[in-house]
Amino acid sequence: MIHQERIKPLGGGLSAKGDYVLYWMQASQREADNHALEYAVEQANARGLPVLAYFGLTPDYPEANLRHYVFMLEGLAETQRALEDRGISLVVRAESPDTGAAALSRRAALLVADRGYVRLERQWRTRVAALSACPVHVVETNAVVPVEAASSKEEYSAATLRPKIRRLLRRYLVPVKRRPLGKKRLKWDLESLDLGDPPRTLRRLRIDQNVGPTTAFRGGASAARRWLGRFVSSDLKRYHESRSDPSRDFGSRMSPYLHFGQISPLAVLRAAARAGGRGMEKFLEELIVRRELSLNFVFYNARYDSYSGLPEWCRRTLEAHRRDRREAVYSQAELEAGRTHDPYWNAAQKEMACLGRMHNTLRMYWGKRLLQWTARPEDAFRLALRLNNKYELDGRDPNSFAGVAWCFGKHDRPWPERPVFGMVRSMTASGLERKYDMLGYVRRVEQACAAARLSTAAARRLGGKP
Repeated sequence: MIHQERIKPLGGGLSAKGDYVLYWMQASQREADNHALEYAVEQANARGLPVLAYFGLTPDYPEANLRHYVFMLEGLAETQRALEDRGISLVVRAESPDTGAAALSRRAALLVADRGYVRLERQWRTRVAALSACPVHVVETNAVVPVEAASSKEEYSAATLRPKIRRLLRRYLVPVKRRPLGKKRLKWDLESLDLGDPPRTLRRLRIDQNVGPTTAFRGGASAARRWLGRFVSSDLKRYHESRSDPSRDFGSRMSPYLHFGQISPLAVLRAAARAGGRGMEKFLEELIVRRELSLNFVFYNARYDSYSGLPEWCRRTLEAHRRDRREAVYSQAELEAGRTHDPYWNAAQKEMACLGRMHNTLRMYWGKRLLQWTARPEDAFRLALRLNNKYELDGRDPNSFAGVAWCFGKHDRPWPERPVFGMVRSMTASGLERKYDMLGYVRRVEQACAAARLSTAAARRLGGKP
């Protein structure tokens, strides 16, 4: 069952004649548990038509680099094979996705798109609806509860969204039914990139090569399921006790896979629910309430990636402390290299730069320390987003935008006033030391980064891709 609230007609042309139903895959890069794909199959079967899938591989997505493209291409290659097993061809072209989708719509009876939440994704879909020769339907599949069904406005905090999500949750906990395709056609006279040769594809794209791939993650649904299986079988039972301890590193590793749509949040939810236990409740709070709070933020706040998008009280209190003496002021180069006087912050920055991820507790500490080390709060905000989006595999995601904004007071409440922070919640090195084995965290990062460097060097000696 695909709830009507997940389906949004977006306009497009009136023509319902065509050679296929076009599924424009962009935010949901997977074959399994995909409402948008199954809706396209359902509509194709009703029309007696095949399904053609399309992905636009734009070489200039803002702030994306080699690290992100390698991970994404690994997943797309696997998805292409899975679609072919169902009799669906995936056409991948190096072009702006809106341009390619609009061109392929000329032969389509219906264009079905998945839903994206950030500004550029929404702009692409709006342009396609204006240019498409056939009707355009957007189907939401990367949220457990559709964002507009959950709330009609920007929510103040998790406390205000949580009861709304809980009231609706049972309605949407419905597995996505995999529909057999009535009419199959695997061969089309259409140009497509060869995903079996990623280095050649990457050379053709001429993308930013300044940040290399991480050896800590491999892209694709299979890798996502392996991480998920390991998590629910071992770490989940202790997640409520140990998730915040950076020295122990209890985490699902799902964030990059959810960002690229390589796994469905419903699939993650079902796996955690089957495992059960006290850790499951805390994990589902983060997977559903906290993650979907970030979707709410970027959907309803047009300035989600700007300092001006913070609540007025945050900007007012930070402005009142703009001239407070800073502990230190570091250059972007010093910060990017992890060369500060704070060994915990340096380890967090190196973990992100080397592995493409950072422990959640340190991610908050990392962002808040930037307030103390930059001349102006708006500079700290811009720098936090820039570094996060450059190195994190899940950068440029609603969770990233909401997470950085949280460091500056978004989705939080005023706290007792302090220098520099004003009434924005602060975090200190001594606070971390009281709770956690921070030297253990530093050692863990050093070991992981050393192993990653060895893996990269070995791959290069063998002529392969790390």
